[in-house]
Order: sequence, then C-alpha cells, then structure tokens
Amino acid sequence: MAKGLLHSDRGYQYTSKGFKVKLDTQGIKTSMSKVGRCIDNGPMEGFWGSLKSESYYLKKFETYEELDIKEYINFYNTKRLQKKLNSLSPLEYRAQAA
Repeated sequence: MAKGLLHSDRGYQYTSKGFKVKLDTQGIKTSMSKVGRCIDNGPMEGFWGSLKSESYYLKKFETYEELDIKEYINFYNTKRLQKKLNSLSPLEYRAQAA
C-alpha cells in the first residue's frame, strides 16, 4: 500500500528513472496524465495556486514545517468557501451530493 500520492505533470524530472526509484523507496505512488491529456492537472494547479497566494506568499518561512501544508489542506477542504461550489466548502458540497 502506498504511503502517499504525488500528482505531477510529465516534466522530465518527474518521469526520470532516478526520481521513480526514489519514490518507490519511500512508498509513494505517482499520478500523471497521458501526453496531451492534462485534464486532471487543472484541479491540482488550482489548488497549489490557492495555497501559494493565500498562505505561502503572505509570510516568510524558515522551514518547510512552518508552512504546514496539511493544515492548509484541512482548511481548503473544510472551511474555504468556493464560488464554483455554490459558496460551500468542498466537504459541504460533497455531502450534498451524497
């Protein structure tokens, strides 16, 4: 069972054999689109753009731990209201669909 999932584009650094070996060693599975089919990359690009503009660019961080991406992911999924989701958080929006 994978310890994590890394979603990336098909850039050379992400498709190299050496990078794949490092991910396998850590138990990390990869996720990337087929060439010319980047439809699944859009949501991730949007998420990282939101994280950078709402959290990263607002403060200087001395360590990666200070950024606390897990805290931002929790905020993004449970408290951050999104206009495209009828002004609900992703968690609230998914609950309505159930």
